[in-house]
Amino acid sequence: MSKPVVAVVGRANVGKSTFFNKICGKRLSIVDDVAGVTRDRLYADAEWCGRKFTIVDTGGVEFKTDDVFQDEIKEQVDLALENANVIVFLVDGKAGVTLQDMEVAKMIRKKRLPIVLVVNKLDNFDISSIYDFYTLGVGDPMPISCTQGKGIGDVLDKVVSYFPKEEKNEELEGVKITLVGRPNVGKSSLVNRLLGKKRVVVSDIEGTTRDAVTVPFRCNKKDYYLIDTAGLRRQRGVEKESVEGYSVLRSMNAIESADVVLVVFDASKEIAEQDVRIAGYVHEAGKPSIILVNKWDLKTMDKNKYIENLKQKLAFMSYFVVLFVSALTGKGLSEIMEAVDKVFENSSRRITTGVLNDILQDAILNFEPPAKNGKKAKIMFATQVSTNPPKFVFFCKDPTLINFSYQRYLENRLREKVDFSGTPIELVFKGKEDE
Repeated sequence: MSKPVVAVVGRANVGKSTFFNKICGKRLSIVDDVAGVTRDRLYADAEWCGRKFTIVDTGGVEFKTDDVFQDEIKEQVDLALENANVIVFLVDGKAGVTLQDMEVAKMIRKKRLPIVLVVNKLDNFDISSIYDFYTLGVGDPMPISCTQGKGIGDVLDKVVSYFPKEEKNEELEGVKITLVGRPNVGKSSLVNRLLGKKRVVVSDIEGTTRDAVTVPFRCNKKDYYLIDTAGLRRQRGVEKESVEGYSVLRSMNAIESADVVLVVFDASKEIAEQDVRIAGYVHEAGKPSIILVNKWDLKTMDKNKYIENLKQKLAFMSYFVVLFVSALTGKGLSEIMEAVDKVFENSSRRITTGVLNDILQDAILNFEPPAKNGKKAKIMFATQVSTNPPKFVFFCKDPTLINFSYQRYLENRLREKVDFSGTPIELVFKGKEDE
């Protein structure tokens, strides 16, 4: 079951972005941002009372304005509403009910979705002024102060109450593989080649695949699920492609639920910023991955040169595994499933505490931890606390002295001794007093 979607709407300058950031707690999951003004939709993951959901911040809606961006903003707002489970309608308690508020209310009432009316900027929490907002005809107004954090919990309680009942997820037995990449890189063709039959619509028109398509299959007596997603393109390229805009959100959810991600590049084109950004999404999600360079039959570049280019572009994920394939000719496709098994195995790998600390001691003997102002860092021992991706905790005396360079050094030594190719690993440094 996909996560519920909460759309935050309202006219400009009512505090939507502040509300959005309060709910998220941090802005790590935002797909895109326009400095100064929220014109695009911003996505982030959030959780309240054990219910996970996606919150979408939208641009401020203004009617009868000369703002040249308003048509695009309204398209983005309309898209967010079409795919929302709940609408949070934010208004300004200091300004009172405005004609713009009335127009927004009229617009969202047509969607026939649950609406939570939130009156912001009541810093002194004088709720006597909220009753005027009943005239908007969208339900009971709820007072909050975003700057002080007052009332937000009550709002979230009401938002969550409108979510669909959680269904028991029947865990899919088998490795879940997600394909991601820019539009028209050949993901659907790769799916059809791997399955040996046409299960996904293939077209030269960018954006043919708009929903994530899950296809179960067996290979070498093992069960797998192949998930083809809509092409991820830069947010600016999505502004006028309303259906594709929501596909970005679906693709992000597909990455999150995957066991292994196949990141598809187009060999006939230069490695683009968006290729790197998509790989970054997968890396930040902690997913093992394989770079598939598709359409290699059209490329004349030497593989070694291409790999060197990848190393420069994907320096943040030096562990990457790359395969050069062609969905058209079938070249290299036989290697994909073997590589999937391998990177998933590496992500699931667990090292005993004894072996891990032997590696740690060898690393320290070769290169001691850094010192600062006469203080010397000391790493006492390490342990692995989880897998998928592998996570290691290093217990230290004054962990603040362990700088980024030394963390990278320890990661490299771990990778030299243990095969973690294709998967990120996480290193956490704690003091003795930390739990």
